[in-house]
Amino acid sequence: QVQLVESGGGLVQAGGSLRLSCAASGSIFSINAMGWHRQAPGKQRELVARITNGGNTNYADSVKGRFTISRDNAKNTVYLQMNSLKPEDTGVYYCTASAGTWWNYWGQGTQVTVSL
Repeated sequence: QVQLVESGGGLVQAGGSLRLSCAASGSIFSINAMGWHRQAPGKQRELVARITNGGNTNYADSVKGRFTISRDNAKNTVYLQMNSLKPEDTGVYYCTASAGTWWNYWGQGTQVTVSL
């Protein structure tokens, strides 16, 4: 099993920045990629960003150029730096980890609210 604990959410004005952190513990040797998903009100959950063990990254089109995913292997921690935030970025952000094809593990989620 893998445990994921997020932190760093909050309320920010449009144009501002936030950094989310996700600390992983447990059977982390089984993980081959980590990501951040978000659930916006009234919308389907979506993958925002992912990073592989090799450091390859992918982003949703809606956040390209504004969000950056990174990892600190020594701390078993993944970060999501969010800049130029927009109201449509509001939602619950979940740290996720994949041990294969699917996103097998999910954190409890952290709320991000972007106000006008």
